Amino acid sequence: MYAFDYHRPTSVDDAVKLLADGEAKILAGGHTLLPTMKQRLASPSALIDLSGLSDQLSGVKEEVGGVTIGAMTRHGEVAESEIVKRVIPALAGMAGVVGDPAVRARGTIGGSVANNDPAADYPAACLALGATIRTNKREIKAADYFTGLFETALHDGEIITAIHFPKPEKAGYEKFRNPASRYAMVGVFVAKTAEGPRVAVTGAGANGVFRVTAFEQALASQFTADAIKGLKVPPDGLSSDIHADAAYRAHLIGVMARRALSAANA
Repeated sequence: MYAFDYHRPTSVDDAVKLLADGEAKILAGGHTLLPTMKQRLASPSALIDLSGLSDQLSGVKEEVGGVTIGAMTRHGEVAESEIVKRVIPALAGMAGVVGDPAVRARGTIGGSVANNDPAADYPAACLALGATIRTNKREIKAADYFTGLFETALHDGEIITAIHFPKPEKAGYEKFRNPASRYAMVGVFVAKTAEGPRVAVTGAGANGVFRVTAFEQALASQFTADAIKGLKVPPDGLSSDIHADAAYRAHLIGVMARRALSAANA
């Protein structure tokens, strides 16, 4: 690990000022940043630890026909929140299978969404539920937020403060886990929303999270697993690695989508 400065600001404004150093990085849960620093794959000049802002940036509240979750809220807190369980139980269930207990105890929703790991769970939930990512400067629709592999629409000096999830009519999430990391080799979040059905896939796309419009069109008339039976996702544009090739991931998308739909309708 290379040398770096350490800051623990007590306000969002102070954190933004510290970000003016273009080589500084935000530290939330640290589950991606710290391992890459230890391997010397990342060498930020400074770490800006947001744990001092937990009182300002954490917590769950029911708001505007859905739930709003502070960026520094831990995965375990989302999973155990009575508000999330009541308003969007699929989101609580998804948070309960993020990583392992250690990851859920320290990892944050804001850190996950800001990092946009292609195998993370939250991007699929954001895209399927039509979430809005709130920052210190603006609000960004999930459809506009995820722009590519580890890439987002965040600008320099922009910090996620909260994420708002509208309440769906129904929703479900299922993932095929990597047995070691517990990351999603393929994860599918389905939701029946006021704008129509949404199906978002994580873990499979070579360019990150994406929606399956063919499934959504089939589900428009019947939101059940039978509606997409026989439909297939082409392997083009899907990831291949030592864990699964593109063809296998394409198969898993259909399997996980049907399981998620069964869970949504249970």
